[in-house]
Amino acid sequence: MKPVILCDLDGVVWLAHRPIPGSAEAVAELRAAGHRVLFVTNNSSATIAAQENALATVGIEAHGDVVTSAMAGAHVLSAGERVLICGGPGIHEAVAVVGADVVSHDDVDRGARVDTVLVGFHRDFDYEIMRRAAGAVRTGARLVGTNDDATYPTPEGPIPGGGSILAAISTAAGCAPLVTGKPYSPMADVVRAIESGVDERAVMVGDRPSTDGAFATTLGCRYALVRSGVTAAHLSIADDPAWFDGSTPWLDVADLEAVARVVLSQDF
Repeated sequence: MKPVILCDLDGVVWLAHRPIPGSAEAVAELRAAGHRVLFVTNNSSATIAAQENALATVGIEAHGDVVTSAMAGAHVLSAGERVLICGGPGIHEAVAVVGADVVSHDDVDRGARVDTVLVGFHRDFDYEIMRRAAGAVRTGARLVGTNDDATYPTPEGPIPGGGSILAAISTAAGCAPLVTGKPYSPMADVVRAIESGVDERAVMVGDRPSTDGAFATTLGCRYALVRSGVTAAHLSIADDPAWFDGSTPWLDVADLEAVARVVLSQDF
């Protein structure tokens, strides 16, 4: 069996759904050579179907091959648990799959009980959402974040990410969150449930060492750093060792296309 290739989306396959040149071709070549390619993203906002459709638009068929941090957030919930969602449709979908009950924000204002506040990226975040979420945590709910990425890459530069929203709620609540997406173990559990063949030969391809590189460590596999996202092309470990999270990538190249060339040249 050929090693599994795990690909981040933002900064690896695309930037705000604008495809990075060569990424679709790289995925096709890896699959043709017998590698399973999974897309492992900390984006919790979009549903699985929306992610699959967006990948299809850039020429990548991905049915059953997308793993999101919303799925990792739902992984720590139980059926019947009462959840206040501060996030997008992807979280609502994942929570429904596990059978947890969504508590509306209006019901929170009416005093409804909340067991868990689940936070992810959403563009309509405001003070009232933060107030309700923090209040629920202060009265006994646990705080769970789908990810703690401070920013997401776009063609125009980084924008605030789900981790920035989570940090605001965490600060207001005076409570450290349980974070479930990359690089943490709930995400690893979800990946392994989908693909049991992830082992030390697998390759995690990502643009952020503190997230993707650390996730490779969590999985016990190799990390391929690409410079097509948030890690600048000129930045070296000597320049900023903290950015590289104290580790040296197995591979450090320009983009996914370059990763594919190296992987396909090796005799696995």
